[in-house]
Amino acid sequence: MVFTNEELKKIYFGAYEFEETEDGYLQAFQYSKKQVEYFKGAFEMWYDRCTATTAKTLEFTTSASKLSFDYKIIWKGSPDSFELLVDGFVTEIKYVKDIMDVGTIEWELPEGKKNVIIYLPADATVWIKNFTIDADVIPAVKGEKVLWLGDSITQGYGPLRSSCTYVSVANRILNYDILNQGIGGYIYDKNSLMKMDGYMPDKIIVALGTNQYDKKSMTKVEKYYQTLTDIYGKDIPILCITPLWRGDHIDKLPTLYSFCEKVRDIAGQYKNVKIVDGMKMVPHFPEYFLDNLHPNCFGCETYGRNLAAEIERIGF
Repeated sequence: MVFTNEELKKIYFGAYEFEETEDGYLQAFQYSKKQVEYFKGAFEMWYDRCTATTAKTLEFTTSASKLSFDYKIIWKGSPDSFELLVDGFVTEIKYVKDIMDVGTIEWELPEGKKNVIIYLPADATVWIKNFTIDADVIPAVKGEKVLWLGDSITQGYGPLRSSCTYVSVANRILNYDILNQGIGGYIYDKNSLMKMDGYMPDKIIVALGTNQYDKKSMTKVEKYYQTLTDIYGKDIPILCITPLWRGDHIDKLPTLYSFCEKVRDIAGQYKNVKIVDGMKMVPHFPEYFLDNLHPNCFGCETYGRNLAAEIERIGF
């Protein structure tokens, strides 16, 4: 059976809204049009990434033996991947660098009933259509609706594998219904925080700061949390993850540690905000990082698992 785009939306997770292109592809957005317009005028790097297929997945249960879909890559940030997981096990990978910008991906599936997740590239913008499968599908059932706010690490740069970002790792454990608004190079910037019509998360996770830790003023951080609570209220659970260790400028670590403490003090003033110490999420060794800044596959697996465990421990 070939899915219409309306049918495809039922198994497509990680989107705030959808649009159909002139040539029939389905594009998913994690930001509202007003937010996208803000990024367009603010900074090209943010604008490029605000419509990427960050943390977007197709998830369902099926007894099918094969599936396929047409894709079009309209922007590429890094050599990411399309990935197929069957019952939590990676069975197929298609790297963006190894395929054409327009084409069809076909995958075979093992026999029997299974849970399937297709991860779309985290640091590229991909449109899809003509999802085809040879058996019925049952859309995945998700838990709490969680808005994730962050920078390149949250967007998924580092592992260069869409299923291996720390958000993907954590969410396979937590099973949130996520909207990932992570953007490469992003900072605590209140201007992108806008009420999104028809969307109200159950919880919010904020993982920002590593791109501005050397700034003396903490005003942007203060205004960010004030704006966030103005929009979503002072009762919604918010998790603040302070920046991770970074080894690219060892001489600046004291400044980074000081910044983390200041963020903790600011966020901690709100009774609905719980804080996770980012320094305890990924070990402080180059083996866990792509470039001593962005965690690699090993670092993201460690980060995601540690974060999920910490969320459970503190009751977030």
